[in-house]
Amino acid sequence: MKMRKILIAACVLCAMGAVFAVAGDVVDRPEKLKFEDLAFQVPSADDLRFELSNGTPVYLSEDHQLPLVNIAIYFRGGRYLVPADKAGLVETVSAAWRTGGAGDLNARELDEKLDFLAANVSARITDVRGSASLNVMSKDLNEAMSLFMDLLTRPRFQDDRFAKAKDDLLQAMKRRNDDTGSIEDREWDRLIYGDDYWMNRLATQATLDGVTIDDARNFVSRLIRSDNLVLAVSGDITRADAKTLLDATIGTLPKLENTLPAIPQPTNVPAPGIYVVNKPEVNQGRVRMGHLGYRLGMPNQFPLVIGNDIFGGHGFTARMMKRIRSDEGLAYGAYSSMSFPVTMPGTFGPYFQSKSSTCAYAAEIAMELIDQMQTEPVTGEELMTSKNSMIETFPRRFESAAQVVGIFAQDEILGRSHDYWTNYRDTVRKVTAEDIQKAFAKDVRPDNMIMLVVGNIEEIKAGHPDHDARLIDFGPIHEVPLRDPLTLEPLTE
Repeated sequence: MKMRKILIAACVLCAMGAVFAVAGDVVDRPEKLKFEDLAFQVPSADDLRFELSNGTPVYLSEDHQLPLVNIAIYFRGGRYLVPADKAGLVETVSAAWRTGGAGDLNARELDEKLDFLAANVSARITDVRGSASLNVMSKDLNEAMSLFMDLLTRPRFQDDRFAKAKDDLLQAMKRRNDDTGSIEDREWDRLIYGDDYWMNRLATQATLDGVTIDDARNFVSRLIRSDNLVLAVSGDITRADAKTLLDATIGTLPKLENTLPAIPQPTNVPAPGIYVVNKPEVNQGRVRMGHLGYRLGMPNQFPLVIGNDIFGGHGFTARMMKRIRSDEGLAYGAYSSMSFPVTMPGTFGPYFQSKSSTCAYAAEIAMELIDQMQTEPVTGEELMTSKNSMIETFPRRFESAAQVVGIFAQDEILGRSHDYWTNYRDTVRKVTAEDIQKAFAKDVRPDNMIMLVVGNIEEIKAGHPDHDARLIDFGPIHEVPLRDPLTLEPLTE
């Protein structure tokens, strides 16, 4: 005990000596502190990429700090492939794929095996692509990979788990009209993309009843094919060991039987006007305005992105937030979205939720702010704030090895060039206030915008006595009926 105390005292004295040794370097004012510039370079995707013996691409980043391995599989195909009479298939597959057992193991046995290995496994399918992932300690990787392969190639979709997934979806469908946000999302997609577009083939009770376990198995089998996958691997594994493991597992998968159909593009041309859905029991209205027409890589993409951040970004410095919330007190939040997808056209538009009587006034302000973006350059401070935010937060996308390989794998799945990330910050730096004004004047089209309003329509139409704005000022008003939650057929009054 005495010796231990002596050692502790010696360590303390050494530490104090070290502090005093550098005390002369301590500045007396915080602003005098000097820091080395941090230089971040986007990792080389080519250096991380290799192919399995069957041609399946893999992006791998070694990270041996923790004894964990993460394997993410991305694949093409999704809800757009589901026929109308099977709507709800993708949602049911996503809910029951992992939970329904695999191979020779029933659902409970698979749960117990994965729990014993402390393995985290997930699998899901979305609109145009899907993913499955495995995270496990490196010492248990081989055993966990065997279970993972069973899940990918021999999912059981056990009867009771499959039935529960369908029932959960049915219960959620019953609540479709409970929240005005759900109504807004559903009707917005219909107005923008058209009733017949695949995005609007939503599940009904009848289509969900028609979804079977065989449908689920066949759908997964159709997509989990060697030439339809891109892998992202990170963690405590070498490239040589990863290739050996993956060649013996993923590398044995067959190729696609038939090339997947291209993602259908919308042909609907939304008619400008005001579309209203009456929900008389609520005291706030939801308003969304906008139009279709943006793609990743379009010439004005970055001026539009930065301009939209200034106009309606999610910070308190954005014009919509400052004017509609801070200055006028009309909403808790007022924003604008602008999307640039790879696979289909994206949309632009402001949106907010306000008291029924002030919805029209808030919409009038939003339109005034759009006009201002088109006719006047943004200020130097606005431009600097937005650009600095995009540039300084950019490295967060690549914080971990899993994020790095995940981004590159999804690039390859989507057909997005890796150069997008390499050039990102320089492209942002080049954007000027004049670029933003010209881009908004050219690619934002107020005359083509539609406005969707969900709420107590009579009160919203009446407006506010202190303001002249009325809903009818924005164009012809079209009534959109509320839909039966289980059939999606229009409800009659």
